[in-house]
Amino acid sequence: MSEEVIIVRESENLTGTVRVSGAKNSALKLIAASLLGQGESTIHNVPLISDIVIMSEVLETLGASVHREGHVLTIDTSTVDSYETPYELVSKMRASISVLGPLIGRFGRAHVAMPGGCQIGARKIDMHLVGLEQLGVHFEVEHGYLVATTPEGLHGGSIVLDFPSVGATENAMMAAVVAEGETTIDNAACEPEIEDLANMLNAMGAKVSGAGTSVITITGVPLSSMHPCEHTTVGDRIEAGTFLVGGALMGGPLTVEGIDPSFLRMAIMKLRAMGCTVETAEDSITISRTQPLRSVDIQTLPHPGFPTDLQAQFMLLAALAEGNSVITENVFENRFMFASELSRMGADVVIDDHHALVHGVKGLQGAPVVSTDLRAGGALVLAGLIAEGETIVRKISHIDRGYEDYVGKLSSLGARVERTTIEEL
Repeated sequence: MSEEVIIVRESENLTGTVRVSGAKNSALKLIAASLLGQGESTIHNVPLISDIVIMSEVLETLGASVHREGHVLTIDTSTVDSYETPYELVSKMRASISVLGPLIGRFGRAHVAMPGGCQIGARKIDMHLVGLEQLGVHFEVEHGYLVATTPEGLHGGSIVLDFPSVGATENAMMAAVVAEGETTIDNAACEPEIEDLANMLNAMGAKVSGAGTSVITITGVPLSSMHPCEHTTVGDRIEAGTFLVGGALMGGPLTVEGIDPSFLRMAIMKLRAMGCTVETAEDSITISRTQPLRSVDIQTLPHPGFPTDLQAQFMLLAALAEGNSVITENVFENRFMFASELSRMGADVVIDDHHALVHGVKGLQGAPVVSTDLRAGGALVLAGLIAEGETIVRKISHIDRGYEDYVGKLSSLGARVERTTIEEL
């Protein structure tokens, strides 16, 4: 199969209105949660991205029926009769580990292959296991598979996470909703996607409170009282942030619709600090810039801190800002791989352990670059819009994992960007 690439040419501006898709990091977990409904659930606003295809295939291998019509996914889990997920699928996408909690909740056991996905750090799953162990789950590793059993049944427990891991919080929630008794998750992740998952679980009959705060309380209900539901996925804050960075980079004005501005408070604060005008409404954000970009210091932290998934995009802004910026990565240790690709385009970035020292330059030049992970790929395409000449972005399968019709949406805003194959260059 011929390799697809994205060709980006220097563009005049990004302006207009774009609607973001449903949140990738929410929809994947909502699909997993449907296992607990034991019937036909309908999820709206599901993005058309490759990660959703893989997660749908994971459920189908377990025995579910998954039907897609546009952005609506109908999942019938009444026929699920397996608790083993194959390596071929799980190795493609780390989020497949999200079926661990609901499988344990439904069957009291699970065999899940060790996960794969973006190569942006160790991203150990130890916290997932420690949390579930507090609920009576026993783990062993056999031939590359996590084998989970519940010798004495699932019971409530007190979980304290070392770090507010999104995945560990979600897996613990999805098992605890059908555990006997009460569970508390301390130092829980506070991301909007956690709240979205809790809302769907509650619509299925669960009793979850405190989602979106650092302490989540779950009162277990019998599995038999869980039922299917209809739910709409929240807007994707990272996709929204990526387009806002595009508007900041090129000048705008650019309006992003389908997003709750409160999801991006820290990013909006940093955009304003860099000299952008940002206006918010109930379901949209508009950005414009008429003055030079100013340098800024950023530290990635769990929500409500600055999201690691926007670090690469903001490094691009910092690379063209006046003065020096310091970006500190506290979440994923290998996420600075993007810096070397940006440097190929003329950026001045020095990596010192988990700090990136970014000295602003006057401009970038088009170059052949490689998408090292999902968010780096999105940022490299934006870099090509302002770079002199032509930029060719390779390994765009990373981009397809999380951005629905990225090229189409950018083109609608005035970007000179197209998908083609290596052979057609």
